[in-house]
Amino acid sequence: MEAEFWLQRWRDGGTPWNEGAPNAALRRHLHRLALAPGSRIFVPLCGKAEDMWWLRQAGHDVLGIDLSPIAAREFLGGHGLAYTESSGPRHAAFESPGIRLLAGDFFALEAEDLAGVDAVYDRAALVALPAPTRQRYARHLASLLEAPILLVSMVYPEHEIEGPPFPVPESEIRALYEGRRIRHLGDEDIIARSNLRKRGVTQLREHAWLIE
Repeated sequence: MEAEFWLQRWRDGGTPWNEGAPNAALRRHLHRLALAPGSRIFVPLCGKAEDMWWLRQAGHDVLGIDLSPIAAREFLGGHGLAYTESSGPRHAAFESPGIRLLAGDFFALEAEDLAGVDAVYDRAALVALPAPTRQRYARHLASLLEAPILLVSMVYPEHEIEGPPFPVPESEIRALYEGRRIRHLGDEDIIARSNLRKRGVTQLREHAWLIE
């Protein structure tokens, strides 16, 4: 789970975690964030998720970060967007109107990088990280900003495959975000449309959470 693992996956084009369409839980529950038009949403470990395009089409600004610059170029290029590319001391930045994508280490982010963020949408970050790193991730995110989080997690029989993605049960979510108000918004059986079936997963539920 070192950085090189993910960078090599992007170089090889092996990114099966990209759904190729806006996430159903995002479309169903975004309104729970009660965001004004033009609000800025932070998407950690964003990859090239279509969720970002859907959020932009819904009238919001998007700030994303992923390790690989390939993710940013494929997302922006895939939507035919003109963009600028620049290098900074900690991250490269790819910018198009209403969309700013950073390439680099999430743990190198500083509060100033997230200035103006109104909410966080996490579908691909928490589930991508092993348990010790999930704790570090939640602590670092909390140190960067105070904003509501729309979290999408998954649960499957842990013995069936070795993650990523990793199952994250309710007990862990409540421990990671202890002290915050946590509401379960709903869950759905998604095994029929998940590529995890090919890896041997027999049961898979996707859960949506609002963390305030």
